[in-house]
Amino acid sequence: MKKYIIDTNALISFVTERNPDQQAMVVPLFEAAARLKCTLICHQFVLTEFVFVMDRVYGAPKETVNAMVRDFIAMPGVALHQPTDFNSVLSLWPARITDFGDALLAATAQSFKGATVVTFDQKFKSALKKLGLESL
Repeated sequence: MKKYIIDTNALISFVTERNPDQQAMVVPLFEAAARLKCTLICHQFVLTEFVFVMDRVYGAPKETVNAMVRDFIAMPGVALHQPTDFNSVLSLWPARITDFGDALLAATAQSFKGATVVTFDQKFKSALKKLGLESL
């Protein structure tokens, strides 16, 4: 079964209408996961960043954000990932990937052979390509 590692911007694009083109790209992945046709891997860091952005940037009520997170983690096909190999992260950051959170997701992708990182960050996509990692 195909595995996708979700970046925060992909999760935000799923729940908001900030960019309809991005939303249209991620909706089929979430639908496929709900039908257990793929697995969406979400690192704990992504959930933390998601809560921060929805609260501070979008001004969403905390109760609403709480419900979003609860619904997301209860969704079939979603797997939360908490372990972090910080030696792998630090081998990537800052020399090869300048954003710490992106380095964390790249290290996670390295640990899930064949997983695709779902992100809309072009700079991050370029760094992933240089590491031989797939992105969508």
